[in-house]
Amino acid sequence: MRSSPLLLLIFVLSLAGCASVDVQREPSQALPASSSAFGRSIQAQAAPYEGRSGFRLLSNSTESFTARAELIRHAQVSLDLQYYIVHDGVSTRMLVEELLKAADRGVRVRILLDDTTSDGLDQIIATLAAHPQIQIRLFNPLHLGRSTGVTRAAGRLFNLSLQHRRMHNKLWLADNSAAIVGGRNLGDEYFDAEPNLNFTDIDMLSMGPVAEQLGHSFDQYWNSALSKPIDEFLSSKPSAKDLQNTRTRLEESLEETRQQNHALYQQLMTFTTEPRMDIWRNELIWAWNQALWDAPSKVLAKDEPDPHLLLTTQLAPELKNVSKELIMISAYFVPGQPGLVYLTGRADAGVSVSLLTNSLEATDVPAVHGGYAPYRKALLEHGVKLYELRRQPGDNDGSGPHVFYSKSFRGSDSSLHSKAMIFDRQKSFIGSFNFDPRSVLWNTEVGVLVDSPELAEHVRELALQGMAPALSYQAKLQDGNIVWVTEDNGQMHTLTKEPGSWWRRFNAWFSTSVGLERML
Repeated sequence: MRSSPLLLLIFVLSLAGCASVDVQREPSQALPASSSAFGRSIQAQAAPYEGRSGFRLLSNSTESFTARAELIRHAQVSLDLQYYIVHDGVSTRMLVEELLKAADRGVRVRILLDDTTSDGLDQIIATLAAHPQIQIRLFNPLHLGRSTGVTRAAGRLFNLSLQHRRMHNKLWLADNSAAIVGGRNLGDEYFDAEPNLNFTDIDMLSMGPVAEQLGHSFDQYWNSALSKPIDEFLSSKPSAKDLQNTRTRLEESLEETRQQNHALYQQLMTFTTEPRMDIWRNELIWAWNQALWDAPSKVLAKDEPDPHLLLTTQLAPELKNVSKELIMISAYFVPGQPGLVYLTGRADAGVSVSLLTNSLEATDVPAVHGGYAPYRKALLEHGVKLYELRRQPGDNDGSGPHVFYSKSFRGSDSSLHSKAMIFDRQKSFIGSFNFDPRSVLWNTEVGVLVDSPELAEHVRELALQGMAPALSYQAKLQDGNIVWVTEDNGQMHTLTKEPGSWWRRFNAWFSTSVGLERML
């Protein structure tokens, strides 16, 4: 008698997802900022500003890495980390080593990862949780078929309505008093440490009351029924010896990097020789703000989630009230019909609307470009300005502003990963949110809205840098057709064919042809 392939697959999935560890899941809360000398020093610094919080942009990749490492070293009672993606690499290993040292000195470390991060790595990630001071949970985990890529893919297919909804939040919180929000995940490509790809991004160091607001957001996700201890998916729990072996391998790996790639090692280890936190604290811009985040229950909606659960509902008044200038930086931009109506309506009302996104040749997800491209002509007809970041700059030496192109690895490809908005040069929003259906409806997001003309001007300057002719193509209409205007070696010229390989064109076309827009 021949077995049904479907029944066989279900049986394999059930075996692959078996776990025997009895895991207790206890709720916990962010520890008060007043619990540590570091937290109290920030409270004292913030006191004269009567409820305002302090902000400093971290637009430089190296600064963003340094800030994370230094916050680990400053933390005395707690570290709360929330991430969509964590890729292995030199930068990640350095941060993990610092986290282990913090745990050794008694700091409570809570790490909340989207389940996508743990693909095939449950045992390795869980080894860190063998430390008594480290807890790791997975958000919206796949319960069946976790062992291999094939069974994971099949398991997600069986539960696609829930599994395509991911926790896209990025948050780094020390002693509930200092936080980093923005677009960066963890991985060498986000910290100018990957020779073949440089993700340009914007993070923001945030101190004072805003950190406590973000601590509330972390607690909501950490204590959600959708967050499960990683030990729940293991057949055997890692031991203290397993952790010690991991630490030994980690030290050996970093020593090997120090010897074989000394320049990169020194670049990343700057935080040990030239700490910047005290300098940055003196550069903070103190302003009123609002931390915004999606409710974690957003992902449980059977269809579109209740608007009351959405970050975009909280951001809507700023979008509605903009009257002079709206600048958006969005790595993935798919406006949909509602976004098209909004943006063209603002432009028709006299608002200067500008967008910086990825070009087809630069995006790491060509399918998303396929969702964006059909809207370009209508946007341009209404006066919306569109800028698309190039894969390589068009200047003489291949460098360009450090925030947009790597100086450490000239010749590496760049891809925009930033997410920011500037409203009337008065307010700015920085976080994990892209202007696309996935961010609005399916993924969860977090960010901070800051009411400060000074900070807004800093973000605006970064946007204008990225829109420069040598760094981006400006899409324009010429005789009813879209052309791309750019600069190479100081000479302006116009392209009538969109830059990008045939394979990227096919991916973009295919996503549009099969109707994937609402999933992008």
